Amino acid sequence: MDNDFHYTLIKPHASLADFVEGFGMFHTDNGEAKEVVVIPDGRVDLFFVRSGTEPFRITLTGLETEPKQRSIPAQTTFFDINFKPLGVEYILQTSIADIVNRAKNLSSDFWNFAEADLENFETFQLKAAQKITALLPVAIDERKRKLFELIYASNGEMPVKELSEKVFWSSRQINRYFNQQFGLSLKAYCNILRFRVSLEHIAKGKLFPELNFTDQNHFIKEIKKFSGVVPKELSKNKNGRFVLLSVLKQK
Repeated sequence: MDNDFHYTLIKPHASLADFVEGFGMFHTDNGEAKEVVVIPDGRVDLFFVRSGTEPFRITLTGLETEPKQRSIPAQTTFFDINFKPLGVEYILQTSIADIVNRAKNLSSDFWNFAEADLENFETFQLKAAQKITALLPVAIDERKRKLFELIYASNGEMPVKELSEKVFWSSRQINRYFNQQFGLSLKAYCNILRFRVSLEHIAKGKLFPELNFTDQNHFIKEIKKFSGVVPKELSKNKNGRFVLLSVLKQK
């Protein structure tokens, strides 16, 4: 990643893995705003933001389905909880159907966090993990748990009909659940996950489809749909503007 933009990620304890993908921290060092492109990744972010020019804020994002240009103010720090969809339903206990491609501000004392909690990332992560652990449900709908397990294991490539049959839940009911809870269809979510896995390949310089795309043209079309550029340009990642790709290249 470029020298003025830094990212750190901590994976959650196994007990949280159905609900949380990780805890992240990124910040800008220099005196200029950082222009970035936010691209879909199938996660929901709970951001805790500290800036020298703006008040402390806590923001919840919806799922992204298209690329968005963003400007990160100079000397800004973001602490982030990366929620999986089940985490939205069972930990945050809310629907995000109304904030697809958008975000909303939460109370500045949400979960009893304050700006002082952003002094140390590890301390923040421990506090967040403890809060989430306290909110873990006694039980979850096994159909939903199995559904997401299959979606992730297949990189979003398992057909909706097959997913439905394996979890004994009708396609119609699954899509109603996805639209009401997350604001998009199961197929749309699976396409986002396939794109995200393709990003991991592009980060390694693989500019041809490794997954089940119809052909090279279909691959290029899908990458451009979600990133705004063709695979070759995405791979170059000029000025590190595609933050997710920069993070994948660090691995």
